[in-house]
Amino acid sequence: MLNVDGVSKWYRIGGLFSQERKQVLHNISFEWKSGECLAVIGESGSGKSTLGRLLLGVEKPDRGTIRFNGKSVDERKTRIGNISAVFQDYTSSMNPYYTVEKALLEPLSLQDKERSDVQRKIDLLLVQVGLNSSYRDKYPHELSGGEAQRVCIAKAVAAEPSCIVLDEAISSLDGSVQIQVLDLLCELKESYGMGYIFITHDIEAAAYLCDRAMFLRSGHVEEIVSVNQLKDVQSSYARTLLQMMITQR
Repeated sequence: MLNVDGVSKWYRIGGLFSQERKQVLHNISFEWKSGECLAVIGESGSGKSTLGRLLLGVEKPDRGTIRFNGKSVDERKTRIGNISAVFQDYTSSMNPYYTVEKALLEPLSLQDKERSDVQRKIDLLLVQVGLNSSYRDKYPHELSGGEAQRVCIAKAVAAEPSCIVLDEAISSLDGSVQIQVLDLLCELKESYGMGYIFITHDIEAAAYLCDRAMFLRSGHVEEIVSVNQLKDVQSSYARTLLQMMITQR
């Protein structure tokens, strides 16, 4: 279980020697339960991606704690094999000089597997994300956006983590490809028993994939609600986002 307790974050603004700071997260607290998919929903500038970086241990909170099964995510050994990530920019997530096979070998090398088992695992991962073994030797520039993101998902799944943080992971993809990737994530969730923290501005995608939704506004938690009760949200901000979604259909 992932526990976020009283987390706040500030950033220095106005240059290297400036003492001015801006608070981007304010006393964030929530729990992620094993196997669930929790959406973190908010507009640009709401603090979603900052929260994602803290959950992944890329940055540290200035106040509060983030613990996975009681251990701080600041510690690399806590995250390895437990928390993975898929980001919006799949192009920068892949080393341009690595083939798909070499990219998948990175997380698999952390596991104590025989070489033959590793090779079988690579083939299995590719099949599970809708690709085949012919993709082993391809480089990132030879992949479409949807294919590249599928490889990033396979890489995140490779270590069989309990939780994958997906930071706007489908927003750069075409509409039809988005649905395919959402269906893929649903299938992988069932196959591996893993859960997701799905950071997004897309309420419709969140409702399709997730169990609960947390609305984030200007670094504050506005409301946490089951996706089955989205129509009954109490926060005026959440209602506004829902109305915008309905209007844009």
